[in-house]
Amino acid sequence: MRLRGLLAGAAALMAVTTAQAQDAKPLVVFVSPNPVGVNDFLKLAKAGTEKAAEAAGATAKIYESTDPTTIRQNLDAAAKEGAKVVIAVGFEFNDVLPEVAKAYPDTKFLLVDSCPQTPVANIHCSVFREYEAVFLAGAEAALTSETGKVGAIGALDIPFIHRYTDPFNEGAKHVKPEIEIAPSLWIGGNNPFSDPARGQQRASVMVSDNVDRVMAAGAGSNGGIFKAMEDLPGAAAFGVDTNQCPQAPGLIMDNVQKRTDTVIEKGVAGLFKGDQPAFATYGLAEGGMTLTSLEPGLEESGCLIAKLPDVVAKVKALRDEVVAGTVKVADPMQLAK
Repeated sequence: MRLRGLLAGAAALMAVTTAQAQDAKPLVVFVSPNPVGVNDFLKLAKAGTEKAAEAAGATAKIYESTDPTTIRQNLDAAAKEGAKVVIAVGFEFNDVLPEVAKAYPDTKFLLVDSCPQTPVANIHCSVFREYEAVFLAGAEAALTSETGKVGAIGALDIPFIHRYTDPFNEGAKHVKPEIEIAPSLWIGGNNPFSDPARGQQRASVMVSDNVDRVMAAGAGSNGGIFKAMEDLPGAAAFGVDTNQCPQAPGLIMDNVQKRTDTVIEKGVAGLFKGDQPAFATYGLAEGGMTLTSLEPGLEESGCLIAKLPDVVAKVKALRDEVVAGTVKVADPMQLAK
């Protein structure tokens, strides 16, 4: 009986020790600006957080926000829980994050896809050079257009969205100087980033003007833009952030993808190692930006460009020139300053 009691005590002690060891693992928390749900961009961020935590021997947690109040509450909760790294994604964090970071100086914060104007020592920003991949999409649009006219639709007429509209036009002109460029249209309204009806309305105006290749930079409004491609036989749009081709079969040529997961993995690794810069940018060279056509699995992507291997080869060659620096792509946000 005594031996059995000793064994039981040892087992209990081992269980407690194991639990303590698990609790002792560092914590990495992803705070989303909106519910992750079916948001492909945020799903990538979630996957990147989990993979980064696993690589660092840490525990990953996801705190989903619904509005500015819950964003602040989740940031506070993550820091109070003792997170070594707190990951946030999007401009929604620009105002609140500096306040929270100052309140928790021992916590490292990684803000992806945006950066506050006020520098704080424990905030590390990782942003994208979207315009590099958009330039390639514009080239692809010109190389595949049958009407000889292309254009772009953005959520709002602001400098950041011009990173999607302006380089698209420039890329088209780079490979085909005679291509006709339609004036950019803006979704606007009360909810420009999530208004498919207004997106469809703007795109219908564009395709009625014989535009058959459209850069869709409307986030949640893109579904409407894709729908409008049905109005012109042969018309196709370019999606953003992730592979959107399965959402509108036969209506999407390719996508300008942000590899949020890759950027988060690199950022968390750098913070654990201690060599992550305060500000890092990721474009074609770093694997932060790409096109669906340049990634493995193109044949299964559902994108129209999969049927045009000759065009893909030309776009790959142009990608290599941009990476090498022989072709320069201007940042519209810098030009706007």
